[in-house]
Amino acid sequence: MSYQKLASKIMDLVGGQENVKSLAHCMTRLRFKLKDETKAQTEVLKNIDGVVTVMQSGGQYQVVIGNHVPEVYKEVVSIGGISTEKSAEEEEGPKGNALSRFIDIITGIFTPILSVLVAAGMIKGFLVLFTSIGWVSTESGTYHILNATGDALFYFLPIFLGYTAIKKFGGTPFIGMAIAAALLYPTLGNLTQGDPLYSLFAGTMFESPVYVTFAGIPVILMTYSSSVIPIIISAFFAAKVEKFLAKVIPSVARAFLVPTFTLLLIVPATFIVIGPISTWLSLLVGQGTIWLFELSPTIAGFFIGGFWLVLIIFGLHWGLVPVALNNLTTFGFDPVIATAQASTFAITGAVLAVWLKTKDKKLKTLSAPAFISAVFGIVEPGIYGITLPKKKPFILSCIVGAIGGGITGFFGSKLFAIGGLGVFMFPSYIDPSEGMNSAFWGFVFAVILSTVLGFVLTYFFGGVNKGETPTIEEPKKANKENKINLTEGITVASPLKGEIVPLKDVSDQVFASEAMGKGVAIVPTEGKVVSPVNGVVTTLIQSKHAIGITSDEGIEILIHVGIDTVQLNGQHFTAHVKQGDQIKAGELLLEFNIEKIQAAGYEVITPIIVTNYAKFSGLEVTIEKTINQKELLLTIG
Repeated sequence: MSYQKLASKIMDLVGGQENVKSLAHCMTRLRFKLKDETKAQTEVLKNIDGVVTVMQSGGQYQVVIGNHVPEVYKEVVSIGGISTEKSAEEEEGPKGNALSRFIDIITGIFTPILSVLVAAGMIKGFLVLFTSIGWVSTESGTYHILNATGDALFYFLPIFLGYTAIKKFGGTPFIGMAIAAALLYPTLGNLTQGDPLYSLFAGTMFESPVYVTFAGIPVILMTYSSSVIPIIISAFFAAKVEKFLAKVIPSVARAFLVPTFTLLLIVPATFIVIGPISTWLSLLVGQGTIWLFELSPTIAGFFIGGFWLVLIIFGLHWGLVPVALNNLTTFGFDPVIATAQASTFAITGAVLAVWLKTKDKKLKTLSAPAFISAVFGIVEPGIYGITLPKKKPFILSCIVGAIGGGITGFFGSKLFAIGGLGVFMFPSYIDPSEGMNSAFWGFVFAVILSTVLGFVLTYFFGGVNKGETPTIEEPKKANKENKINLTEGITVASPLKGEIVPLKDVSDQVFASEAMGKGVAIVPTEGKVVSPVNGVVTTLIQSKHAIGITSDEGIEILIHVGIDTVQLNGQHFTAHVKQGDQIKAGELLLEFNIEKIQAAGYEVITPIIVTNYAKFSGLEVTIEKTINQKELLLTIG
């Protein structure tokens, strides 16, 4: 499917342009903010080609695409006419509980710079590798230029975060950048030369020399290069001040007076209060994580490695990103993200095992690109599309991730830069001062072991081929395992979830007598009708209670929801397709309210009839008593 067609389908299924408040994307997901998530057709969206899965987490409606998300994002923005300049927070603020809001803020701040952050980290990591093995001298011009290329973003990180953070909080991005630039202004560093005027908080861990004052107020000068927390907090208050000033300053002078007073208020406040407090907070957070690893690095690594993939599923792994960045800027290294990486290689090995062992052609087709993505650090396709649906491979990957994380912690492996992902991450674990020490080789051992264990356990104990059910997307011959008596035939999936009833037990004699055709009836337990085949909608009754479909193989199927429900004139029914639409198996066709239909005095028992059964040699119905949507219902020979 082309990106344009895929984008068009996605926009339709999330409820159209009018239901979208904002849209962003990370490396694998389209991250929608929808006005009403109930309007989105989640199950249909999950089943279209090009979509790995759909997640609803952190106040976001996340459509997982995989490696091609930037291309799809551009088409969605173009087709939907979505503005990329404003987010939902700029108008209403993030919704949900405290954790959801926190994750939403973190993703909004760091996602826009993630790619360039990784690129800079890769350059730094490879430069350390090249100097460690003697390829590049630290005295050469090559080294200094490459070092500046890789290190500049990290040194000036507050400026980048000043832009993204204040934008996330609803302020003007260039004001955030100006605040950050003031924190990094080089002349201020020269003021710390010589003797201090006096010290504050003497005798405590917060003891700080004072070299300058602002309007008589003591200023504690600190180093803000590569810092994270101070500028984020400053950006938050700057956005609040800017919004307040915009309300009270006349519009004729608003364009220049609002940023003027915002800077005059926030920059001094940052140097006097926000900067020192947030820096101390950063130090405490960093020391807290280091203390946890010093207490038992093996146990800490075991838990982080074991739960990392679960955190990725819900997007909660973003909550540890600022902790890692804070550790890097405070101590020069981070052990947290280091212990999580073994789990990503465990999922890589598991996906490879599924790819090689599965007999399901569709799953095998999906596994190949998922494995390649995982090798380069993008594990979401392998999680959502391969291991999680199979359950056991995902569980085994989590167990292996815990083992790998424990080993990483035991060796004291550390991350020294936010660098490449997957196979490109190794240079980031080389200690710039010690080179390839035991901690580095311990990390390499943990990664190799996790990959091998993930593969072996999944291949032999992952139940890869267990419970594979034939679907209409890949018709299979009926056999004893499927509980169908015919030896061969075309399969038709169930359009409903519910209890199977023989057609002769339907109260309407037209259906019971098979005058309309042969088939079966289902008493639904869920008010959704999905397509049982790939085909086209040939008939859609105006009252929406009945739909006729012709499959690609020429099977004509009538799905009639309820008895005499035509008298409801479409009340309590919603159609999601129209006559003439091309449809795929599993696509949502109709929705209906079971309780309201029954309250109106009508039965909801639904006959599913093959109206042209005479053209075929036989028709058999599954012997199961209950059925779910998309499970095997009929075999037509």
